[in-house]
Amino acid sequence: MTVKPADTRRLYLQIAEKLRDLIAQPDFAPHGRLPPERALAETLGVSRPSVREALVALELEGLVEIRMGSGVYLCATPPAQNGAALSQAELGDSLLDIMGARCVIEGAIVASVAPLCKPKDLKALRAIYNEMEREVEAGRIPVAADRAFHLAIAQMSGNEVLVRTVSSLFDARQSPLSEKLRGHFENETTWGAVPDEHRVILEALEAHDAIQAQAAMLRHLKLSLERVIAGGQRTT
Repeated sequence: MTVKPADTRRLYLQIAEKLRDLIAQPDFAPHGRLPPERALAETLGVSRPSVREALVALELEGLVEIRMGSGVYLCATPPAQNGAALSQAELGDSLLDIMGARCVIEGAIVASVAPLCKPKDLKALRAIYNEMEREVEAGRIPVAADRAFHLAIAQMSGNEVLVRTVSSLFDARQSPLSEKLRGHFENETTWGAVPDEHRVILEALEAHDAIQAQAAMLRHLKLSLERVIAGGQRTT
């Protein structure tokens, strides 16, 4: 008996391939509109966030168009039938995987540094938080301050490998897949709660409370993911 090799591709790429097969069926997308995310997830037996990543991958390939508040539509001029699908190297890692890794690593870091935070480090971290708050109040997305905040906590560990790891994971948001996701689902409004989430982390560090610091970090990262990939009903 021949054993079929396991598919080692990221889940969103596997789902994207299944969606291509479904799209090829003449009755799958009446009037050019795909079924809602929820229906696709049920049909394929996967989560809605994974379907959302797969749809964004197909949009980057030029096969579909995501219209916020309306749905997902087949492109009027789809790519050639024999065109190669984009690879993970071209699209980037799954945001679900990236944020999962950040939860593990940054959750451990913040818990380990909380009991030993130095006053000068906490002062610098509060200055970054204040800048983030000003940016949001001005209606801007404080990506630079957000990155600086997370890196400052990693730097408190005194471990350059951890600093590079946190930096690399944060910057993975610049991949085509992550940027497209954020372009659709992230805006000034969704960032409104971000300063408060960082304030809770900061206050736990100032109190040298490792348990609360870790809980606050995990809550912030999980909510960040939900705002982009798990929340909203825009492509339902």
